Amino acid sequence: MSTVEEQAAPLTVMIVDDHPIWREGLARDLAENGCTVVATAADPAAAVRIAIATRPQVVLMDLNLGEESGVTAIHPILATHPDTRVLVLSASGEYADVLAAVKAGASGYLVKSASLPELLDAIRRTADGDAVFTPGLAGLLLGEYRRLADQPAKDTAPQLTDRETEVLRLVAKGLTARQIAARLVLSHRTVENHVSNTLRKLQLHNRVELARYAIEQGLAAPD
Repeated sequence: MSTVEEQAAPLTVMIVDDHPIWREGLARDLAENGCTVVATAADPAAAVRIAIATRPQVVLMDLNLGEESGVTAIHPILATHPDTRVLVLSASGEYADVLAAVKAGASGYLVKSASLPELLDAIRRTADGDAVFTPGLAGLLLGEYRRLADQPAKDTAPQLTDRETEVLRLVAKGLTARQIAARLVLSHRTVENHVSNTLRKLQLHNRVELARYAIEQGLAAPD
């Protein structure tokens, strides 16, 4: 597995968390593993202001910031700097929190029980444009998937092939193109073609938007 240290240049990261000891410890761990922590913040307002000023590649965003929610900071940051990625790092694994973060524009969602290697890999993949989720979180979307699956399809809904839908679901679960290729016994190029065709049909621009669409449509059901 690749690590952040293997990147040509250090990734710039901002940490948003209201617990000073956690924030400082995480900043130290990331710095020791090749990241450049350009800033930290403890509340949504400061997060927006500082992120706009420092322009980190990845913002690690906690959701429970005292009486406020980190979700409120996600859209303002991305509206100003669309190239910045927001990776939620939260103690909560609740479906409502995951969906709210994704709808606000988060590229991924990791629970704080993740190991440091998992976090480093998630940061790298997020910076690369992947949608990254803690394994198992997709299972929280099963209820929504079933609800939507029981609804009549809209005539205006884009028509995806069965294979495109299968690839879309795996993208929403955070798998890379190579992992999807291995899972479905396809070539890497074939998977990339399916992703490109699906992006075109849905009029989306990248894998993060694709994963967000799949989650909002309830397509991230577990295996």
